[in-house]
Amino acid sequence: MIPRELDAKGLLCPLPVLKARRALREVPVGGVLRVLATDPGAPSDFRHFCETTGAELVSSTEEGGVYTIEVRRVK
Repeated sequence: MIPRELDAKGLLCPLPVLKARRALREVPVGGVLRVLATDPGAPSDFRHFCETTGAELVSSTEEGGVYTIEVRRVK
């Protein structure tokens, strides 16, 4: 299954997480949402988001100031 992608570059906390929460509703259970963000707080924000919502944090990487965060919808 190809991940759905959300471009949240240029947005500051809490907007990337809020937009991801909305976008994740449209991802089928077991599917992955890939979020691109430039906010340095995004990795920790998404870690907390997954801990509190039950979503699974698949990966979190950074390259050239862009964070790529993948979240799997569990329920």
